[in-house]
Amino acid sequence: MDTIFSRVEHSRTADAVVRQIEGLILEGVLRDGDRLPAERELASRIDVSRPILRNALKALEAKGLLVTRHGGGTHVANIVGEVFAAPVRELIASHPEATADYLEYRREIEAVAAEMAARRATEADNALLGDIIARMEHAHATADFEAEVEIDVEFHNAVGECAHNFVLLHTLRSCYRLLADGVFYSRARIYDLPGARESLLAQHKAIFLAIRDGDPAAGRKAAIDHIAYVQMASTEAERTGEWERISQLRLRQRSGVEGKRQTSKTGRSVAADTQTG
Repeated sequence: MDTIFSRVEHSRTADAVVRQIEGLILEGVLRDGDRLPAERELASRIDVSRPILRNALKALEAKGLLVTRHGGGTHVANIVGEVFAAPVRELIASHPEATADYLEYRREIEAVAAEMAARRATEADNALLGDIIARMEHAHATADFEAEVEIDVEFHNAVGECAHNFVLLHTLRSCYRLLADGVFYSRARIYDLPGARESLLAQHKAIFLAIRDGDPAAGRKAAIDHIAYVQMASTEAERTGEWERISQLRLRQRSGVEGKRQTSKTGRSVAADTQTG
């Protein structure tokens, strides 16, 4: 099967096309930003006329599920993240204590996701996770930090997909969007901690292996252990960052004070020399 779209076998109407594309979005097959095939190609794949397809796309756009970009085709709309309205996102970002609640929430929800994924993951799911882990290992080996961070979020999203629960999937996606947007702790700081990259890679692999082996208990434990480490590392990174900030202030202050003292001493010396001469 070389396409995610299927022929509309009976009722070739715009409603049938709408239901198919809605299902692909709900199931997480089509994700925000994904571009749909060109109109002619998509109509051929679904086996409907282009006027019917146009009506379906207009209906989906009216629902806020698709967006048409001038000269750029039709894309899945950015519906992930809307679970948290902008004012709520700003409140979360401005209150440091929200990070602890966020990680607590992730610990519980990801434990459920990993456990369900271990029970429900298909052969194709395991192949997808295996590919992500392989790319994660490559990014780690080549010290490609930016890729490693991106793949980190991709992996957790994929685990949510493997749980095969619509509500869980989209809740997790909105949760990870906040992380990707930097609303919470700095992932860059965590990755900079000694041994952190190695530990995180091992934890992701442990989650994958538990899912691949169909071991729900191991999946749950691996997910909890992972978030426990992130909680510890984020606290350590925050402390280290604060120490660095204070050290820089001390250095700036001492350098400034010493400079003034030196200037002062030099001035007095010159004056004394003048008087002596």
